[in-house]
Amino acid sequence: MNIRNTILFLTALGFCYFLSVMGSGCAQIGMPLGGPKDTIPPVLLNSNPPNNTTHFKGNRIVLTFDEYVQLNNLQENLLLAPTPKIAPNVDYKLKTVTIKLRDTLLANTTYSIQLGNSIQDINENNPYPDFTYVFSTGAYIDSLQFSGNVILAETGKADSTLLVFLYKNLGDSAVYKEKPIYIEKVNSKGDFKFKHLAEGTYNVFALKDESGQKMYNNPTQLFAFADSSIKISDEIKPIQLYAYAEEKPFTKPATGNKTIAQKILKYTTSISGGTQDLLSPLTLKFSNKLKDFDSLKIKLTDTLFNSIPSVAVSIDTTFKEVVINNNWKESEAYRLLIEKDFATDTSGIALLKSDTLKFKTKRESDYGSIKINFKNLNKFHHPVLQFIANNEVINSYPLTSATWSQKLFPPGEYELRILDDENQNGIWDTGSYHLKRQPEKVYSIPQKLSIRADWENERDIIL
Repeated sequence: MNIRNTILFLTALGFCYFLSVMGSGCAQIGMPLGGPKDTIPPVLLNSNPPNNTTHFKGNRIVLTFDEYVQLNNLQENLLLAPTPKIAPNVDYKLKTVTIKLRDTLLANTTYSIQLGNSIQDINENNPYPDFTYVFSTGAYIDSLQFSGNVILAETGKADSTLLVFLYKNLGDSAVYKEKPIYIEKVNSKGDFKFKHLAEGTYNVFALKDESGQKMYNNPTQLFAFADSSIKISDEIKPIQLYAYAEEKPFTKPATGNKTIAQKILKYTTSISGGTQDLLSPLTLKFSNKLKDFDSLKIKLTDTLFNSIPSVAVSIDTTFKEVVINNNWKESEAYRLLIEKDFATDTSGIALLKSDTLKFKTKRESDYGSIKINFKNLNKFHHPVLQFIANNEVINSYPLTSATWSQKLFPPGEYELRILDDENQNGIWDTGSYHLKRQPEKVYSIPQKLSIRADWENERDIIL
């Protein structure tokens, strides 16, 4: 009896040990890790009426997906063609998206409704990509296409926020007064493509439509126009458009708490860290316009206060900047003497006392030499090389040969552009739709140029 109990006890103990080991092992193997992230977009199961329906007569379109969906950034993605007077209502519920048409449909017309990437699943916001629903109120779907590219004339770069418009009304004022019949977006490269177009003649424009009115109503808007109307047919070729802003946007100065202004004439200078650039004039910039300016009361001297000959002191056309031109010597110490009554501003404020500026010029070794060899430069009529830093033109040089060089150039990283300077005034000129004048074109060189100090920098550029 004791032996039998002992065997039963050992058997039960062994069985419990087996369960504990198996249970522990199963727990380690079966630990939940959360599973892979859902990256699959919703799948369209059905559209009612079906996509590409002809003889369309209803006013409701229902799209059914395989999972719960939502609409995100609908207004940024929604495009309809032809453009309706009353926009449709687009809504979602559970697994369906419903489009309710609220405008009277034209007879024998192909319509397209682009929702872009606005249809997304609920959990991970995976978009149903580039969705377009097409139908026709007639017997067939129009199939003609028209493509092209838009770049910014001033920079040679693309702007993906631009829209391209097609007008059947060929009057010059249509773009000011009415919405286009067809609208398409450009991509990150500036490319656009219209589909399902009807044959006919159209005017083509591009616009940065910040107001949402789909009309050109502000000269500060980015805008482009084709030189002539285009005829949409099977033989239509891509078009190139150049966008420009006819006027620079006005930036309203920031307003804060009013403070009592000190009655002292204040200015800033081009001297940085006590040193003056060898390649530029010394400048004094004032916040208010100057009057009663006397250039003889500003003198450039050496450290012994001996006047430097051949110095030219002048004031610019804004009367806010005094320019001191001199043939600077490297690593040389100078003094600039400014008498207190050299000028007053328009409020009658002058310096409280005479100023003396002490500074030293840079060394030639602080600069790098640069040589650029261009290929295919003859594609431009009047090429001007532009150096860009912080999106501003820092320097520009007309190119008269395929090789350009400069002994001294400020070190740094620059973007390069080639301006085709049609009127040869050295700067980029905007266009005018009213005068039917296209803007001057700029070619952007993709690779940036890094110039090192005290270094011979050379680059070959194929245009």
